[in-house]
Amino acid sequence: VQLVESGGGLVQPGGSLRLSCAASGSGFSFGVMAWYRQPPGKQRELVAAITSGGTTNYADSIEGRFTISMHNAKSTAWLEMNSLKPEDTAVYYCAASRRRFTSARISDRNYDYWGQGTQVTVSS
Repeated sequence: VQLVESGGGLVQPGGSLRLSCAASGSGFSFGVMAWYRQPPGKQRELVAAITSGGTTNYADSIEGRFTISMHNAKSTAWLEMNSLKPEDTAVYYCAASRRRFTSARISDRNYDYWGQGTQVTVSS
């Protein structure tokens, strides 16, 4: 199984982007999907996670600007990002867990698959 992210790019402050994460192959589903990011020179951090039941968890720094969604049957997740700030600049990674959880607050050790990342740059 491979996760492939798309939708990154260069955007001005205040702009929007929509990231997509699609799993290669078929015949499987995920219990939890998430987006992480790694800003330049910093550690990777959780952005948002969602369970197959629709429960979500967001980082405090997102402040309601981002929305995560997931299509169970297609093993696909999206991250809608609005009101982007320069500090949102990072490589964004998709992650997926085969196991089902009732909460979206799970350790990153529970994710079985990770994508290669897509660059998001917020700059004027």
